[in-house]
Amino acid sequence: MGRGGRTNDRENGPERKCIATGEVRPKHELIRMVVGPDDQIFPDILGKLPGRGIWVSADRQAVQKAATKGLFARAAKQPVKVPDDLIEEVDRQLARRVVDLISLARKSGEAVTGYEKVKDWLSKEYAEVLIQASDGSGRGKAKLSTPHFGHYIGWLTAEELGLAFGRQTVIHGALASGGLTQRVVEEAQRLKGVREIGAAGAAQKGKTAR
Repeated sequence: MGRGGRTNDRENGPERKCIATGEVRPKHELIRMVVGPDDQIFPDILGKLPGRGIWVSADRQAVQKAATKGLFARAAKQPVKVPDDLIEEVDRQLARRVVDLISLARKSGEAVTGYEKVKDWLSKEYAEVLIQASDGSGRGKAKLSTPHFGHYIGWLTAEELGLAFGRQTVIHGALASGGLTQRVVEEAQRLKGVREIGAAGAAQKGKTAR
């Protein structure tokens, strides 16, 4: 069975225009950037930092274009400093956000890990999201399938998932429907856009979720 399912996006939510593509998209599909006190561009993943927001699609190529074509300065209407590791910083912050949300879901009983527990949730149609480490064994991961009309997250490393579940490493995880699940899916999709496109390495090889 292929990875996938329907996309349960928010409807009629706030939208913003990407400075790189010109597209108007829901806020949860973009990255908010702000100009810091030292005139440096800084990613505001939580959307809470003061200042006028500058929005870029959660897409590695879009962030790269904005960083190299002077689009941040144009949007800010002032000279700005763009750090060389901006994309890496966006990746780090998004990964931390996803890890934190999965951890909260685990603490509230909405997430489990371990092959047998995940398999049990899937068989009982209790799971809405299947999570698997990008650097886990392909053969082992192939034994579990994404829930029908559910979601698949496969671009976090075993170490990152370990942080979410309070273990050293984790290969398999699952999220129940409701609660924090939609937020995990949205944040994971933002991370996927930044991490997967044009990136190399095991952490960037997640399979597509629809």
